[in-house]
Amino acid sequence: MRVKRGFKARHRRQKVLKLAKGFRGGRSKLYRTAAGTVDRALRYAYRDRKVRKRDFRALWIARINAAVRMHEASYSRFIHGLKAANIGLDRKVLAELAVSDPQGFARILRMALPQA
Repeated sequence: MRVKRGFKARHRRQKVLKLAKGFRGGRSKLYRTAAGTVDRALRYAYRDRKVRKRDFRALWIARINAAVRMHEASYSRFIHGLKAANIGLDRKVLAELAVSDPQGFARILRMALPQA
């Protein structure tokens, strides 16, 4: 006797096709193609949630470094000076200050590096 599998299999396939919405061509219409594409997309999404954090940290460090170098100092000495002066600002805030408020950033730099 033939078994038709019922709604469970259909539900599983519909879930994949729903995730494939917006993909081009057969990738959004054909289950087998969509399943592979969705699987890959979910792997990339998982990986890139981690990579995004790395990318932003690198961007903040580059911005802080550029701002510190304008005052003839180095990034590593600046970060060491912040820790020594017990200033608890993170790199995200420091980068935002360096871009939006250069005078405020210069004051923090003088507190972290009195000789600069």
